[in-house]
Amino acid sequence: MDSPPVAAVSLVLLASFLLFFSFAQSSTIGVGYISKILEIQDRERALPSVQVAAARGVLQRLLPSHSSSFEFRIVSKEQCGGESCFIIKNHPSFTRRGAPQILISGVTGVEVLAGLHWYLKYWCGSHISWDKTGGVQLNSIPKLGSLPRLQDDSILVQRPVPWNYYQNAVTSSYSFAWWDWKRWEKEIDWMALQGINLPLAFTGQEAIWQKVFQKFNISKEDLDDFFGGPAFLAWSRMANLHRWGGPLPQSWFDQQLVLQKKILARMYELGMTPVLPAFSGNVPAALRNIFPSAKITRLGNWFSVRSDVRWCCTYLLDATDPLFIEIGRAFIEQQLTEYGSTSHIYNCDTFDENTPPVDDPEYISSLGGSIFEGMQSGDSNAVWLMQGWLFSYDPFWRPPQTKALLHSVPIGRLVVLDLFAEVKPIWNTSEQFYGVPYIWCMLHNFAGNLEMYGYLDSVASGPVEARTSENSTMVGVGMSMEGIEQNPVVYDLMSEMAFQKNKVDVKEWIDLYSARRYGRSVPTIQNAWNILYHTVYNCTDGAYDKNRDVIVAFPDVNPNLVSMLQGRHHTDVKLVSRRAALIKNTDSYEHPHLWYSTTEVVRALELFIAGGDELSGSSTYSYDLVDLTRQVLAKYANELFLKVIEAYRLKDSHGVAHQSQMFLDLVEDIDTLLACHEGFLLGPWLESAKQLAQDEEQQIQFEWNARTQITMWYDNTEVEASLLRDYGNKYWSGLLKDYYGPRAAIYFNFLTQSLENGHGFQLKAWRREWIKLTNKWQKSRKIFPVESNGNALNISRWLYHKYLGNPDTYDH
Repeated sequence: MDSPPVAAVSLVLLASFLLFFSFAQSSTIGVGYISKILEIQDRERALPSVQVAAARGVLQRLLPSHSSSFEFRIVSKEQCGGESCFIIKNHPSFTRRGAPQILISGVTGVEVLAGLHWYLKYWCGSHISWDKTGGVQLNSIPKLGSLPRLQDDSILVQRPVPWNYYQNAVTSSYSFAWWDWKRWEKEIDWMALQGINLPLAFTGQEAIWQKVFQKFNISKEDLDDFFGGPAFLAWSRMANLHRWGGPLPQSWFDQQLVLQKKILARMYELGMTPVLPAFSGNVPAALRNIFPSAKITRLGNWFSVRSDVRWCCTYLLDATDPLFIEIGRAFIEQQLTEYGSTSHIYNCDTFDENTPPVDDPEYISSLGGSIFEGMQSGDSNAVWLMQGWLFSYDPFWRPPQTKALLHSVPIGRLVVLDLFAEVKPIWNTSEQFYGVPYIWCMLHNFAGNLEMYGYLDSVASGPVEARTSENSTMVGVGMSMEGIEQNPVVYDLMSEMAFQKNKVDVKEWIDLYSARRYGRSVPTIQNAWNILYHTVYNCTDGAYDKNRDVIVAFPDVNPNLVSMLQGRHHTDVKLVSRRAALIKNTDSYEHPHLWYSTTEVVRALELFIAGGDELSGSSTYSYDLVDLTRQVLAKYANELFLKVIEAYRLKDSHGVAHQSQMFLDLVEDIDTLLACHEGFLLGPWLESAKQLAQDEEQQIQFEWNARTQITMWYDNTEVEASLLRDYGNKYWSGLLKDYYGPRAAIYFNFLTQSLENGHGFQLKAWRREWIKLTNKWQKSRKIFPVESNGNALNISRWLYHKYLGNPDTYDH
């Protein structure tokens, strides 16, 4: 039998250390509270044969060459010591030619596949990430018939807490908006391999609402005004806006409902617990006329520049009105009719950025009770899953109000997501959510922005500290990012925490990570990753990482108001709303977030380039190299911008011209760099939008939605930009050269004109021109490549020598 790869041998040795798990009970108080729903779900889960077949389907898609090497089985919790677990064993027929070599058992198909991933990771030195972030690295797996044996008879790995949650309410728009079944199947495979068993399942809900509201005499025209466009559905669902990007064509309702049924069927087959939406009170405006006595309130403006009633100021039905329960029941029942089954867990966030009108605890308690009653009236076993974000930013939610809401539902029937626990946990300042079960979540990303960022030490220790704390009510871990397909190292570690009872030594883990990710251990690359761990992946300042790099979020500001101080921007999330904190004031410059030494990260890039010849052909290496080069050059661009401003203030026309051109050349060069990997292309986003269209008119509408979300986002006037401009910015090839670069050029041209004509900077004229450019770009039909082009290592080397060869380039 051939020996496993060198990297795999070292991984096996560490795995023996990592995987010493006992059968000791790890349940928290919170797990006891949710025991009833867990029992119900266990009884109603798909048959073992169905789950095994679904798991084998994932294996066949992932590793068809080795599908005969593994046998899968479903076992009871009793065989796992009373918890959910997976068990990895040498197959009894290991030595027989052509027979399975490894036997993996689990309580559900998800645990089986998590066990497969664990074996491939720690015995074969492989790596699994999203395709856009480099995809899978399976070259380190020995050939068929030569898989590594376990040193022990078996390895048993329990879940410390039952649930592994996935998604954010807005991920469906920032990442999933244009997905077809092929892409969804890949994602569900990825979820299962990461051990995710509690994903949101929000696709197609507009088709359900269409049928429900028609029962309440709401016309198609009224619903056209109610639903947002395909790229903005997350916010119309949350009652932030209506109609923006719409109306939805009937084909959209129909195809999304078909897609949702496929998604749910696969999730159930694997033993997952998909979370369905519930009624939050968001209603069409026409409902006021049909039910004039109902308590319906018009909400305030949510970031429309002039409170434009065409899409702002939605309507909320008071939860204490009898009609609320009636609609809530109808929505749950319609989902049961369409889908045929439910996992009994429903998400509802009535108060996310919608503050109750009265702070009386009794009133708040009645609101919470009515919201839950709307769910329970349609499903007697309903459990309410609620984002806990509101408790961190809205000063309305003081302890009496928070307790009133959390205690308005029977214990065990409400679960809270501690949404940003890796940076600003709520569990440790709220007496564990005042005794209510919660899930420790890593938020990490806003709007799918691309930025190398994370807090690995917090991820590796936070869930363990929360679970082992006194009187812990923690019942799960989760990933609640707004956008996916970025920073694979962060998500690899976070998904692993669903099975780790003890804190992880990140230094040891990161060394293994680099070997697994590229299929071999390269010392210079390992050294680079150690630098990255202590710099970009060690953000301890508590600030939001909302990417405000100058290239992708160009300052709409008078140059005389730009602070020349380099560096750090801090935002206290306890004081301000999420989106309010992340949106720059129209007359000020919000410095990009910088929390590390750029000089050290340049050194990491040097090491990455130096080790590149040993990793030629590796998609994972190519992705990381492009991302790291982009990170370094983006921060350099921020400094170049300040040099332009400095030259302007000194009335140095030559300096403005020279530094401006350097900035614009850099933007084009970064665009060329990004074109080297599929994970950094604009084309796939636009083309996937158009592929869902049924005709030319829909293509135009869908492409406008896709372009608008990543640029202006929301409405504007000729001289007033959207308050959400650049919130969804992306470092994508095509976007830099075609939009971000030309926008910057307009600003620099106005600087030059100001110096030549001797007048002040024409701020309003600048705004008029860049807004015109943006609106034109939103309507453009230009086609962009969907495949990568160029050698990442060669281009990264060239850019390094062009821009970073001077040791004085960075001075911090």
